[in-house]
Amino acid sequence: MSPPPPPLPAETSEARPIDATERLDLLDVLRGFALGGVFVSNVYMWFSGRAFMPRAQMEAAMASASRIDTIASYGAGMLVFGKFITIFSFLFGLGFSVQMLRAEARGATLTPLYMRRLCVMFLIGAMHLLGLWYGDILTTYALLGFALLLFRKRTDKTLLTWAVLLILVVPLAVNGLMKAVPMLMSGTGEGLAEATKAAMEKSAQVRAQTLEAFTSGTYLDVVRANARYYFNEFLKPLLPVLFALLGRFLLGYMAGRRRLLHDAPQHLSFFRKVLGWGLLAGVIGSGAGLVVQYLMRQKMLDPQAPWLMLMMPVRQLNELGLAAFYVSGLVLLFQRPAWRRLLLVLAPVGRMALTNYLSQTALSLCLYYGFGLGLVGKLGPAALIALTLGLFCVQVAFSHWWLARFRFGPAEWVWRSLTYGKAQAMRQPPAPTTVPLAAA
Repeated sequence: MSPPPPPLPAETSEARPIDATERLDLLDVLRGFALGGVFVSNVYMWFSGRAFMPRAQMEAAMASASRIDTIASYGAGMLVFGKFITIFSFLFGLGFSVQMLRAEARGATLTPLYMRRLCVMFLIGAMHLLGLWYGDILTTYALLGFALLLFRKRTDKTLLTWAVLLILVVPLAVNGLMKAVPMLMSGTGEGLAEATKAAMEKSAQVRAQTLEAFTSGTYLDVVRANARYYFNEFLKPLLPVLFALLGRFLLGYMAGRRRLLHDAPQHLSFFRKVLGWGLLAGVIGSGAGLVVQYLMRQKMLDPQAPWLMLMMPVRQLNELGLAAFYVSGLVLLFQRPAWRRLLLVLAPVGRMALTNYLSQTALSLCLYYGFGLGLVGKLGPAALIALTLGLFCVQVAFSHWWLARFRFGPAEWVWRSLTYGKAQAMRQPPAPTTVPLAAA
C-alpha cells in the first residue's frame, strides 16, 4: 500500500492567489507543453485560412504538395489536432480540484471565489472572441466550469461513468439529433436535397466572405466577419464538442482529487500502464482516421455519408489516447533529473498560459491577416508549423524574462486582481541580501 499523501500546507482563511512557491512545476510544464500544441493547431487550421478553403481547393493543394508538406500535414493530423486541447481541458478540471483542496485547507467554501474566477474569465474571453478571434476557448471553459460544481461531491465511479458518457456517447447522440431534425422538417426526396444544397451554399458563401475579410479587410472588417462566422457557422457544430470537453474536465478533476500528478512518484506504475494503453488507443484511432481520409481522397467514400458520424467516438478515442500518452510520457520523463531540467524550460510558459494564449492570437492576426503581413494561404504546412514553433520559442524566452521580474503574467494579474477585488502585488520581492559578520 502506498503511503498517504502529505498534508497540505496550512493556510489562512483569507482567499488569495497561489504563490509561486506553492505551484507544482509538473503541472506548469504540462500546461506549457499543451499551449505549444494548441498554437500549432490553431495556426494550421484557422489563422492560415485553411478551414475556409473549398474542399476542391484543399484536395488540389494536397495533390500538388511537396513531400515535406505532405508529411507535415499528415503528422499534424495524427499527432497534434485535438490532442493538446484535450490536455488543456484535462488540466482545467485538475485545476478545479486544486482550488477545492486549497479551499478545504482554509476551512472556506469554494463556490463564491470559483464563480468569480469564472465570471472574470468569461469577460476576458468575450473581449477576445468579439475583438480578436471567433475561436476563443475561454468563454467555453468558463461556462462549462460552472457545470463542474454539480460533480463536486460525486464518487470517482460516478465521475468516470459520466466522463465516458459525455466523451463517447452524448456527442454522437447530439450530432445525430442535429442531423435528424432538419431531415424531419424538410421531409425526404427533393425537399431534403434542396434544403441540404441550400445550407451548403449558404455555408460556402459565409466562409468565402470570411476568408475575404481576413485576407484583405481592415480590422473592423475582421471583427464583423468574426461575429458573422461565429454565430452562423462556428457555434452550431460546437454543441456536441461541449459535452466532450466537460467529460475531459471530469477526468482531470478525478485525477486531481486522487493527487495523481501531485504525488506522481507514488503512481509511476499507473502512468506506465496509461502510456501503453494510450498509445494503443491513439494508434487504432489514427489508423481508422487515415483509412477514411484516404478513401475520401480517392473518391471511394462520400464525405456526406451518414454512417461517418460513427467516426466521432473513434476520433475521441484517438485524441484521448494520444493525450494520455503525452501526459504519461512527460510525467515519467520528469522523474529523471536530466529530463526534469530540460522540461522545466516550459514551466514559465505554463505559469503565464493566459497571457501567452492571448498573445498567440495577436501574433497570428498580425502575421496572417490582411491588416498585417497578409500570409493567409501563402505558406505550406511545413512552413506554417516551423514558423509557429519559432514564435513559441520566443514566447518561452519572454516568459522566463518576465517571471524573473514579476509574479504574474499581465493577463494573469488582471484575472487575479478582478477575482480577489484588489490589485495584486506585481513585482517579485527583492532577493534577500546577506550581511557579512563583522570581524571579531
